[in-house]
Amino acid sequence: MGFAVELTALIVAVLIVTGIAQRLNWSPPLCLVLVGVAASFVPGVPDYHLEPEVVLVGLLPPLLYATAIRTPLFDFRANRVPIAALSVGLVVFTTLVVGWVVWLIVPGIPLAAGFALGAVVAPPDAVAATAVARRVGMPRRIVRILEGESLLNDAAALVGLRTAIAAIAGAVSLGEVGGDFLLAAGGGAVVGLLVGWAANLLRRRLTDPVADTAWSFVIPFVAYLPAEAIHGSGVLAVVVAGVIVGHQMPRMLSGPSRLASRLNWRTIQFLLENVVFLLIGLQVRRIVEEVGDAGLSAWSLALICAGVLAATILTRVLWVFGYGFVSRLRPGVRTPWSYFTVISWAGMRGVVTLAAAFVLPDDTPQRGVLVLAAFVVVAGTLLLHGMTLPGLVRRLRLPPPNPAEDALQEAALLHDMTSAGLAKLEELRGPGDPPEVIDRLRDKQSYRSDSAWENLGRGSALEETPSDAYRRLRAEMLEAERQVLLTARDQGTADDEVLRRVLDGLDIEESLLERPDEEPGMERELDTPEATAGTCEHLETAGAPSGDAEGCVDCLREGTSWVHLRLCLECGHVGCCDSSPRKHATQHFHDTRHPVIRSYEPGENWRWCFVDGIVG
Repeated sequence: MGFAVELTALIVAVLIVTGIAQRLNWSPPLCLVLVGVAASFVPGVPDYHLEPEVVLVGLLPPLLYATAIRTPLFDFRANRVPIAALSVGLVVFTTLVVGWVVWLIVPGIPLAAGFALGAVVAPPDAVAATAVARRVGMPRRIVRILEGESLLNDAAALVGLRTAIAAIAGAVSLGEVGGDFLLAAGGGAVVGLLVGWAANLLRRRLTDPVADTAWSFVIPFVAYLPAEAIHGSGVLAVVVAGVIVGHQMPRMLSGPSRLASRLNWRTIQFLLENVVFLLIGLQVRRIVEEVGDAGLSAWSLALICAGVLAATILTRVLWVFGYGFVSRLRPGVRTPWSYFTVISWAGMRGVVTLAAAFVLPDDTPQRGVLVLAAFVVVAGTLLLHGMTLPGLVRRLRLPPPNPAEDALQEAALLHDMTSAGLAKLEELRGPGDPPEVIDRLRDKQSYRSDSAWENLGRGSALEETPSDAYRRLRAEMLEAERQVLLTARDQGTADDEVLRRVLDGLDIEESLLERPDEEPGMERELDTPEATAGTCEHLETAGAPSGDAEGCVDCLREGTSWVHLRLCLECGHVGCCDSSPRKHATQHFHDTRHPVIRSYEPGENWRWCFVDGIVG
């Protein structure tokens, strides 16, 4: 009963603190650590003992897996060089430099123990950094690099820690270090590949979303435990399995299974990430009690902790800028120095650092001092980087993700998907298929694409677009239908299983009607996306006529209305979009074969090629 009460209190505290932090736009990880520190000295607060086994086996695998299944394999490949430089090179560099500093400033400590602390503080926790990144609008390439680093750096750091602990007990040769690293990397990768392949094979045959989600909870532990049993890297095994499963998920799972898996894993990740930050703060009292036996003055302890913190921060800055200097010597597109500045300052440590510190054997010289130094690194980086990183990003004026460009890419992608679906419909259509069913499918298919294009415009002649009207009217209809269902439930005229099945269908349809909130930045100039610029000869050779029409010339002549306007770049004709009743811009293309149009809406400069179906 006591454990259940303590666990409930922990989760409730996390929900309250994160809710307040998000409302005040503060960093939730930092707030949770500070609340945990304060609570650890309050009489009557339970002693939440953070066992290393709980973190490294119970918390780390699902946290890594939750991130790995969302990691795009394409982005991971594109950024593999900087990710490897940070997750392996920087970890080794930090271990050596911090270990040497610790050996210099901590009296009576062997160099191997210094290297052990260096390995402990080497891996940053990108959870806090990416939380800040998304809040302040950091460029997505930086976020991808930080997430990739966090997936792999724990493996290198734990291998280094294991080697340093062995060196404390006796001599370790360079060959043994290299062999341990190869075994950890190779063994972890092989186990991860096998588990990922087996998981895909199994989940492809599952049709029940509940069973599929239950199996997904087991996968990270099935990957971690066997890898550790053969002295491989369980961390690497979880990451490899997660990336493989995440890459194949859209092909092998049904829609309901993907929705259930995504929602469940987001919930698990939210709770675990925030619980561990609160647990970090709650360890302070225990750490202070342990360091009391070290025989050092408070001034000496302060100098040691400050020295380790400074060495940890400076090693990342030196390594990142050194890598930046080397990378800019190579031919090709050069990464701006502002990117390296932000990455060098995004080295916030987390729960893995503190859990690894508790792994140090009890007979390690000055163990209490080393654990205290590790906690200061965690709290200090969260405080220093967490409070200054948003201001640094704003001061450097890094380009945030452009929601307007995202909306344009979404519309173009949905257009291609709609065209493919309609083409398949025509291919499958037989003489026995009812015409009204075909028309209904066409309308349903076109609605999704038209809705995305309508979301781009800002100067519509209509106060409400057709898709907006559909959403409004269908939402009212669903509410009326739900009231009938609730009446049947209250009167007992339908079985509960029937009611639940019908209600699930209403909920799914209602979720499809919801329109995402407009993100900051939608008011920015909407230009050609870089990903498709210059990919079509028609776009390359298109002219630049200026139109002076006040609306769709054909709609004005016919007395009809339009939604958004498009300008032909061949002759300057202004026509209405495909969401408009008459679709004059597309009709103009069929009549004249003029291939390229440009948006005629205020603040939009994107173009569309009818021939190649490319936005550019």
